[in-house]
Amino acid sequence: MANSKGRRRRFGAIRRLPSGRYQARYPGPDGVMRPAPITFETTADADDWLAEKQTEIRRGEWRDPEAGAVSFRAYADKWVDERELAPLTRDLYRYLLDKHLFAFAESDLDEITAPRVREWRADRLRTTNAKTMTAKAYRLLKAIMETAVDDELITRNPCRIKGAGKEKAAERRIATVSQVDALAEGVGMRWRLMVYLGAYGPMRPEEQAGLRRRDVDLDNLRVRVRLAEPERMNRRRVQGDTKSEAGTRTVILPAFLRRELRWHLESYAEPGPDGLIFVGEEGAPFRRSTFGRRWRRAREVVGMPEGFRLLSRPGARCRDCSRSVSPDRSPNPPCDSRRNG
Repeated sequence: MANSKGRRRRFGAIRRLPSGRYQARYPGPDGVMRPAPITFETTADADDWLAEKQTEIRRGEWRDPEAGAVSFRAYADKWVDERELAPLTRDLYRYLLDKHLFAFAESDLDEITAPRVREWRADRLRTTNAKTMTAKAYRLLKAIMETAVDDELITRNPCRIKGAGKEKAAERRIATVSQVDALAEGVGMRWRLMVYLGAYGPMRPEEQAGLRRRDVDLDNLRVRVRLAEPERMNRRRVQGDTKSEAGTRTVILPAFLRRELRWHLESYAEPGPDGLIFVGEEGAPFRRSTFGRRWRRAREVVGMPEGFRLLSRPGARCRDCSRSVSPDRSPNPPCDSRRNG
């Protein structure tokens, strides 16, 4: 195309609009003519813009301006589906997308800018005060957008807030020996062993949910933790690995739990080698909701705050004999006087 001075333009085209401003167009690497996203006051300004686009193409830095016109939610759903995630992690990501990242659901990837991310984070912290969940949501958003950069859908990740993805968990109170006893009494006979295993194993609830009779050696007070059965948000349990490789282990229990363990096996556990150790009143597998109601009542009676840790620490002392009570292989056994009476 010839320019106003009669010379043929080497790259792109410029035309004057009825408004008096100038529109620039250029051919991408695919040969498709694309207009500039803005108009220009002078032909010199339009020429400069075309020169920048030509340089981008020559350097291999050019990106299709329509590439980022991809729905964030559609891209995020695909991002989750393409990854080998543990069931609970998949549930968490879906929850974060639905409840915390919904502000971006209708946006295209290239419409999510750094200022929008800052505004979103500030709004979540202000309206929910959910610092931990906001940090988790920010990390997920950053990971998704980083993949979009790798896929050349956007040029730069808009998540650039230093420290926004870090979780600052407050130090949690740890239950004492007497408080563990009180909590065990409070949840009732069917669930008291779960409290003790959580404190002196220590074992996570999802690890206890996966225990079978064949995992328990009553004579030697050993429990083999082989797997975990976490409960998903749909209330279904899914069998999987423990939280880490170190989670597969043999737990040696303190002597005073022999009576508790025998009583529970005789009274509540399912029969047979594959019988579940913990089942509900009607024979159903352990459910967080069932145990949770009893747990909350017991916690309130004992006066423990929400979120405390039910993990015995080395050096804890028995309230009756002041000897050490430890969940590991401590040579100092706990007092058996009250429990053997």
